[in-house]
Amino acid sequence: MKNVDLKKLNDNISQFVTERDWDQFHSLKNLTMALSVETSELLEIFQWLKEDESNQVKNNAKLMGEIEDEVADIFVYLLRIISKTDINLEEVVLNKLKKNALKYPVHLAKGSAKKYDQY
Repeated sequence: MKNVDLKKLNDNISQFVTERDWDQFHSLKNLTMALSVETSELLEIFQWLKEDESNQVKNNAKLMGEIEDEVADIFVYLLRIISKTDINLEEVVLNKLKKNALKYPVHLAKGSAKKYDQY
């Protein structure tokens, strides 16, 4: 995976939003709802694909274009939420990994798709 400059992305997104005077519409409620909608649009691409077809989408330029657009939309809304709440993304992700490591210890979770409360 390529390194991502989150500050640069956030600055570009902020400029885009500012130029259009859209911040007035970007309440946390609206951003969260928009994030959900875009996530559903990504899900829709995969909805009727068979499992093996879903794993081969990178070989389909049309589908990949659609997936890339939806992933970008999702990430833009997520960055807006992070920016508006002053979340330290690196910190919260690392903290969540620590919590998940406790819920899913390797000796129980390795190779298993069970939820933590099913061990």
